[in-house]
Amino acid sequence: MTDSGPGWLTISRATPDDWRVVSGWAADEGWNPGLRDGPSFFAQDPEGFFIGRLAGEPAEPVSAISVVNYDDVYAFLGFYLVRPDLRGHGYGLATWRAALAHAGTRTVGLDGVVAQQDNYRRSGFEFAHRTIRYTGPVPGGAPRTTRILPVEAAGLRAITAYDAASYPADRPRFLESWLTAPGHRALARIVGGQITGYGVLRPARDALRIGPLFADTRADAEELFDALTAEADGAPVVIDVPESQPHAVALAESRGMKPTFETARMYTGPVRELAQERIFGVTTLELG
Repeated sequence: MTDSGPGWLTISRATPDDWRVVSGWAADEGWNPGLRDGPSFFAQDPEGFFIGRLAGEPAEPVSAISVVNYDDVYAFLGFYLVRPDLRGHGYGLATWRAALAHAGTRTVGLDGVVAQQDNYRRSGFEFAHRTIRYTGPVPGGAPRTTRILPVEAAGLRAITAYDAASYPADRPRFLESWLTAPGHRALARIVGGQITGYGVLRPARDALRIGPLFADTRADAEELFDALTAEADGAPVVIDVPESQPHAVALAESRGMKPTFETARMYTGPVRELAQERIFGVTTLELG
């Protein structure tokens, strides 16, 4: 139990049912969470989700955060939220401190909204790059080439190995769930038996979301993007693009998408070397 201002705050591990409430908060903030993200998030680290409740309100969460451990050296922080009517009482900071202990000595990453970036710097996070959310209706209807196949054709082990080159940790548990979740459209580009890219499109609250989109070249990424959105039929689509990857920015703009939101990728320490040129769309702003 943590005394964090008026009232007592109890911080505990969150359940998937708790996280449906938190996802609603995220939707209210305009984050556009995926409709079925929760099971994939919990598949990676079911102990990495935290809820704060006030005494006398056991059924009503007031604060939340996730600190998901991927391996022995890397974790990712997301969903740092406090119920709007209870902000300014220290509940968020108390939840933050309790949850960060879960990461231990790991490097922690996050995607910070503009208003919080100075606070994150004071907590030891250093800026890596801006991430820009591009949004727009995508016409769809582009024919899928014979090089674009369901990810099952490549196999989870091969997709995990390809993914690892552009992510700070191996994440097979997350990917096994993410690639096969209901409503998720997961495609790979395969040439001569070799993967040259893969991507996932999923339904979300306000628009379809693409993430990740990893590819060897812009041409590979374009083929995947068009295949993923082939059935969008003018529905709004969002993709979160590292501003430091000019080919990714160019791809989003070439499809008529416009910047609508930004965050900063920040880390508390070093991460392993990444193939930054392959990152055309990050997986999620919530789990990295």
